[in-house]
Amino acid sequence: MIFGNKERVDISATNEAAAINNGVGAGASNGAGDDILQMLAKDYLKDKRARRRWGLFFRCLIVAGLIIWLGSKFADTLVDDAHTAVVEINGVIGPGAVSAHAINRSLQDAFAAPSSQAVIIEINSPGGTPVQAAQINAEIVRLRGLYPAKPVYACIIDIGASGGYYIAVAADEIYAHPASIVGSIGVIMNGFGLSGVLQKLGIERRLITAGKHKGILDPFSPVTPFDRTHAKSLLTDVHAEFIAAVKQGRGDRLSDHPDIFTGLFWSGKQAHELGLIDEFGSTQFIAREIVGEETLVDYTYELGFVEGLADKIGATLINTLDNTIFAKSFELR
Repeated sequence: MIFGNKERVDISATNEAAAINNGVGAGASNGAGDDILQMLAKDYLKDKRARRRWGLFFRCLIVAGLIIWLGSKFADTLVDDAHTAVVEINGVIGPGAVSAHAINRSLQDAFAAPSSQAVIIEINSPGGTPVQAAQINAEIVRLRGLYPAKPVYACIIDIGASGGYYIAVAADEIYAHPASIVGSIGVIMNGFGLSGVLQKLGIERRLITAGKHKGILDPFSPVTPFDRTHAKSLLTDVHAEFIAAVKQGRGDRLSDHPDIFTGLFWSGKQAHELGLIDEFGSTQFIAREIVGEETLVDYTYELGFVEGLADKIGATLINTLDNTIFAKSFELR
């Protein structure tokens, strides 16, 4: 029989009786059996203690994880004093840590925190995908409606261009440094063409599609007039959405300069003259001088290891397909 993951030796009562009747080795036989049983009992207890220790370890690990999760979920309850909430947008806007999902989650927490007196969106981004930038812009507008007494400020650090500026215009006011890069209100689709190279190398491109225009802008085929016209109309529509968002956000503060919506970008000083920003100042300046609450609390959502890894893999696959198969990108920049 199996006992404590070890084989238990069963001493026959018949053999014990025979040994006793013979009067020889009875004590030795009982002693050997007792030693084996004691050894098995010790091993069993040792194994049981080890399992108990591991069980306690995993319970503690689960409890610690719950405490950390609750601490991040209700971080605002740990900050009882009034403070200024900060949400960072740092990098290219798209899948991953600077996605609409992550940023909007951060904004929701920052606005909902009872102790936050205002929200500062710290922007350091050259742009990114138009949809994600538009979704963040829309969420800021929605949250401003839900929390009308809680002002929101955009603070451009090094660069707040294209999609980064798309987000900034949803704020009540925009601050930047005189040397910051601001603007680039335009949309771009870029790629490359290799049809001439293939011809020189004597390589035939065999492209088969179901759908007359499924192979539009294929990098190994010549660009047709229809391809250019269709792509241009698409970019024009997205550009119009961008322009409408800027006009809605800036209102009559915006200059009527003819080059504002041409995709050009300016220094912070020039942007101030054009009405693209309101004043000069840093995040600390806004909190101290404008909000009146110098204490800053960062509400920027950080992806967990698994979630971050999944997003990075997904973003890598998308970029790989985009660059190697479709060979074109579509961005606000």
